[in-house]
Amino acid sequence: MSTTAQRLIVTRASGSCGAEVSGLDLGSLPDDRIIAELRAAWLEHGVLFLRDATLPPRDFLAFAGRFGTPVEYPFVRGLDGLPQITPVIKEPEERINFGGVWHSDTAYLERPPMATMLIAREVPPSGGDTLFADCRAAYDALSDGLRATLDGLRAINSSKKADASKTREDRQKERGAVTNAEVLEAAHPVVRTHPETGRRSLYVNLGHTTRFEGWTEAESKPLLDFLFAHITKPEFTCRLRWAPGSIALWDNRAVQHYPVNDYHGHRREMHRITLQGDVPR
Repeated sequence: MSTTAQRLIVTRASGSCGAEVSGLDLGSLPDDRIIAELRAAWLEHGVLFLRDATLPPRDFLAFAGRFGTPVEYPFVRGLDGLPQITPVIKEPEERINFGGVWHSDTAYLERPPMATMLIAREVPPSGGDTLFADCRAAYDALSDGLRATLDGLRAINSSKKADASKTREDRQKERGAVTNAEVLEAAHPVVRTHPETGRRSLYVNLGHTTRFEGWTEAESKPLLDFLFAHITKPEFTCRLRWAPGSIALWDNRAVQHYPVNDYHGHRREMHRITLQGDVPR
């Protein structure tokens, strides 16, 4: 089917965020019209799910490149010859999964990625789903008083926060790190404004945020704990059940994600691409 003849069907995945797209044939790279439709749906829903994509790595990279500029992940080397594609693998004997906490990707960078695209290569017979949380809806649901307090705060994000860094250890041993830096840190607004939609969202996450700028960790902890729990309330979330060839494209400026670690004894392999972002405002 030619891309010009395709009619996309976008079906909401939950009342808050996420949508599944059908009617898309990825046998060839989509044309500009299809990409524009996908991008509009992605900006509205925060994360898109596509199915049955038979994209080898180079074609997967080309497809991701239609949405932005692929960049390397700083802590694990990518595929040979395709460094922008990071293999995300959990072997049957492993107990810890990669990135197994609620987070927004690499928030410890000065310019965190705009988006992440993940494709499933091998999945367990059951389990291994990914949850997504809508940080826009979470911000909107706060009281006026708390929103006014948060609007003036910045938060410190670190690559060495224990819950996140321990999930990278096996992959670093296996493939090596891209950077020699022991710690990457960045301060970002607690509430960021989306540069394309203008929507405001909470931009703190359990995986990387350590404290508020100018506050101690002890002072920061009660409010951060409240925000971490608030963002991940069920009413702000959706869930993706993976199958080989499934693709998720999520907006790191609007949603967080959490890979569920409930498939011990089975292998799971994904390929991940992150797309260059801007400085949060």
